[in-house]
Amino acid sequence: MYTITLIAGARPNFMKIAPIIHALEKARQEGAELSYRLVHTGQHYDKNMSSSFFEQLSIPQPNINLECSGGSQAEQTASILLAFEKELKANPADLVLVVGDVTSTMACALVAKKLNTKVAHVEGGIRSGDMTMPEEINRIVTDSIADYFFTTSELANQNLKAEGIKEHQLFLVGNTMIDTLLKNKSRFLKPKIWDDLNLKSKDYLVLTMHRPANVDAEQKLEEMLREILLQTRDMPIIFPAHPRTKSILSRLDIKDQRLHVIEPLSYLDFNYMVENAKAVITDSGGITEEASIMNVPCLTLRDNTERPETIDLGTNELVGTNPQNLKSYLDKLFNSQWKQTQTIPFWDGNTAKRIVKVITKNFIKN
Repeated sequence: MYTITLIAGARPNFMKIAPIIHALEKARQEGAELSYRLVHTGQHYDKNMSSSFFEQLSIPQPNINLECSGGSQAEQTASILLAFEKELKANPADLVLVVGDVTSTMACALVAKKLNTKVAHVEGGIRSGDMTMPEEINRIVTDSIADYFFTTSELANQNLKAEGIKEHQLFLVGNTMIDTLLKNKSRFLKPKIWDDLNLKSKDYLVLTMHRPANVDAEQKLEEMLREILLQTRDMPIIFPAHPRTKSILSRLDIKDQRLHVIEPLSYLDFNYMVENAKAVITDSGGITEEASIMNVPCLTLRDNTERPETIDLGTNELVGTNPQNLKSYLDKLFNSQWKQTQTIPFWDGNTAKRIVKVITKNFIKN
């Protein structure tokens, strides 16, 4: 029996891991000699950012929750290292499969390698080139020690080859987050805020900001929000705020009846809002992927991106972190001059099937 430990810890992980679980279950039903154990590190602890995902995305409850929430980056990393080492020693695996670029990804990959367990990185090889981002450090550390890489694009393969990874370690499979999006598109839920504000399709904007570079400096956050309000005409702006961001917002003196700061939304609620929005303004990488597949204009408040395909083939534009850059992009949006999404190779809803096919054909010894 080939055993796999799957790691989930933060909101993006759940979208990426759900289709892999479904594909593993199907392979087992078809006779594959494999089993899996789902480990939730507990990195995110807000209900709408964690537990509701298991229910909405039909993921079984985790075998264990390591409850490694809170603290600084270093404290959280240390907490996960200690807890996952005990977990993996108690429940050895043939393969530890990590997804994305959060702290849990890096920490669990490190533990596995120290215990001589093979590591596969789903979404390996993406790079922003920005070493001020904790996620970029997590990616580089994880990829430097992983054994196998399930990649989202040919560019990711090229990045890994440039870092010394061999061809036989690389599997270009696509994007599991898009698997989840396409599977659940018909199930999106209209959130309460829709009726409360009497919203209409394509007549509001969705805003998300959480990256330290954008939200930690109060003056910078205030300048960005004031410019967004100035350049978005009379449109309502729906801002589901990360708890950390909300705490900073509470200290700012920004009062505008068009700006609606709300609690984080569940996966199905949030994507209902994105699908029906005029546009999304964000500093998230994952949202740029989802918006592109849904053909919703996306303005990214960053100076770089690890997902260039969303710009080259999707609806995403890199606005930057200077608030003065916003006007030209929003003018283009309101003048109906925004680009349309094109086909992104392998982002077709079948990525998880390809991952499990690789595992059953290449990793399991017959």
